[in-house]
Amino acid sequence: MKAKIAFLYGPKDLRVEEVELSSLKPDQILIKLKACGICGSDIECYEGLSAEGRYDIAPYTPGHEWAGQAVEVGSDVTSVKPGNKVVGDCVLPCNNCANCKDGMMPSACLNMREVGFRPDSPGGWGEYMILEEQYTHVIPDDWDYELGAWVETFNVGYWGLWGTDCNPDASDSVAIIGGGPIGLTAAMTAKTSGAKVIVIEPIAARRENALLYGADVCVDPTKHDDLEAELKRLTDGKGPSVVVECSGNDAGIASLFDIAGHNCRIGLIGHSIGRKVNVELGKIIWKTLKITGSGGTKSWFPRTIRFLSRIKDKYDFAALNTHHFHFRDLNKAVEFACHNKDVARKVMLTYDD
Repeated sequence: MKAKIAFLYGPKDLRVEEVELSSLKPDQILIKLKACGICGSDIECYEGLSAEGRYDIAPYTPGHEWAGQAVEVGSDVTSVKPGNKVVGDCVLPCNNCANCKDGMMPSACLNMREVGFRPDSPGGWGEYMILEEQYTHVIPDDWDYELGAWVETFNVGYWGLWGTDCNPDASDSVAIIGGGPIGLTAAMTAKTSGAKVIVIEPIAARRENALLYGADVCVDPTKHDDLEAELKRLTDGKGPSVVVECSGNDAGIASLFDIAGHNCRIGLIGHSIGRKVNVELGKIIWKTLKITGSGGTKSWFPRTIRFLSRIKDKYDFAALNTHHFHFRDLNKAVEFACHNKDVARKVMLTYDD
């Protein structure tokens, strides 16, 4: 069976090619793509600004925020049936190596794959994709595919708060650095816990948006010479008890330990691969800060799907998809996402005519 699949060969070298799909192995599922978001990390790889996308090994198919329909399943597959709406994990552990058997995170897997970033793990920028059953998850029939395409993104923000032991409740003040898609999912998650939610974001449109998706107050860091003092003012002089870094921005990362209150739980989500940022490490000691990274999410997609099912009617998820492009216009979509980072909440690819 032939299908049109996109391959990223290098910076700004994205090509759609017709290829022959491989036969299904007993544990694999053939998925017809229906929706796929264009993530900021996809754009960074496309622009040559991130080392996460491994076109240095070979061309690969981007797209990790996808949803589709299972059209064929391997002989051993039992949890997914043809016709099911499905989504899938991004960071894929083998579950067999020493680190996996020791209970470590997917990013510690000695044979780790990453959907949409490596040649051995094709993503959703194609008409079809093939994925193993253990990484594939059924979503409710009453969901549309574009909401399904938000599961991976929401999974990152949800895990960033609850999978990393930040665990906010109604007694906490949660500062979220970055008001992009990941920051919004973290804000909605934190708001569900009853915490006070503060989003730190320099872009006005994103601040306005955050107020619709969980934030109680937004702060423009460029308007405050002393951001730490402003955060203390908003938290009764204590500083935030939880800080989640969702921007991957150097300035945002550098501010982490300054704005955190004493005993603050810090979750690191925003990507900053290949860069080093100056921070004052002494504040980690004297503020007794607790810091956790988020190297993929472990067995978390089913929880994310249940969580989203219960809050999806509280927020207008459809409004987050501000721009739509058909897959046939993929190059236009990617270029648009590159040049409209401040105004596009999410650029969504669609596949049906």
